[in-house]
Amino acid sequence: MSGNNVSHSKKRTKRKFYPNLHVKKFYIPEEDRWVTLKVSSAAMRTIDKKGISACMKEAKEKGYLEPSR
Repeated sequence: MSGNNVSHSKKRTKRKFYPNLHVKKFYIPEEDRWVTLKVSSAAMRTIDKKGISACMKEAKEKGYLEPSR
């Protein structure tokens, strides 16, 4: 996503907005293993709300994750 930096004098210069990404390990008790995911802060809140298993199932259905081998 892009936008503008706006100075005090209202002069605009282009800038980019980047997602707030983190590399985080999550434990999946059903599979008794840890997985490492690169997720945004919003995704971490969703995982806390729904649970890691539900989020990974939804991501696989949408094609965001490759199916486990």
